[in-house]
Amino acid sequence: MKYRNLGRTGLEVSVIAFGGIMLNNTKQCKADKIVAEAIEKGVNLFDVGPTYGNAQNILGPALEPYRDNVVLTCKTEPDKSKEEVKEDIKKSLELLKTDYFDVYQLHEVTDYSAVGKALAPGGALEAIKEAKDEGLIKNIGFSAHSEWAAIHLMKAFDFDTVMFPINWNYWYNEKQGKTVIEKAKETDKGIMAIKALAHRQWNDGENRNDFDTWYKPLYDNKELAELALKFTLSQDVDTAVSPGSLRMFKKALNIIENNENFLELTESELNKLKDYAENDSGRLYPIPGDE
Repeated sequence: MKYRNLGRTGLEVSVIAFGGIMLNNTKQCKADKIVAEAIEKGVNLFDVGPTYGNAQNILGPALEPYRDNVVLTCKTEPDKSKEEVKEDIKKSLELLKTDYFDVYQLHEVTDYSAVGKALAPGGALEAIKEAKDEGLIKNIGFSAHSEWAAIHLMKAFDFDTVMFPINWNYWYNEKQGKTVIEKAKETDKGIMAIKALAHRQWNDGENRNDFDTWYKPLYDNKELAELALKFTLSQDVDTAVSPGSLRMFKKALNIIENNENFLELTESELNKLKDYAENDSGRLYPIPGDE
């Protein structure tokens, strides 16, 4: 496993991170094994949140034996009040059996209303900053799905980390991602990429092959999956958070194991990926609420 510095946080993180949502409704004994195997393979960043069903309840016990040696990130919804976020932080700490978060984020900021509420007095960010002052949070971050939201947030507050879709399809067809990376790197913010192995939105009536992700993952095209993940990790990002699917998490680990020393795309590989973007993509975003 390769490791990179998570921006200015002082944290060293694996290039593949564990998307905790994949443990939702998983039996504890199975989850314990999944987490242990991930750590054995070198994964050391685990991301989760209250909106991921009962994933926190399950990840907490599974991760407890390894807590001192991993990076744990969590999140809250941006339109919640200060008091609601304080309760979120308290409950997440309890469920995840820890006394601090390495990174705590505003989750999925998608519209102007959410941005305004999060940044307003008595809003979510105020609660997060106070929690950091109390030592409950080491670094403050956010996740967004569109450049306007990410840029607006970075101008409004000096966040430590940014979570954003750095995805081959979104990059080439929607022109989203490059500006966010450039702006984040001006102040050495850590960048956690999401949707690296996403293909596009599902088509109506399409066979989903038991995947419950809202997008079609790259499960059926080995070449494209490899090119897509290498594309994401060849950008100036620090880690790629796995899809919310155990099968796709294992696929990501397998790609890394087979390409650990060759994460940069060659010119011919880049041309192949651009061809896929032009001829075999479809819309990934925008999602409802994007501007």
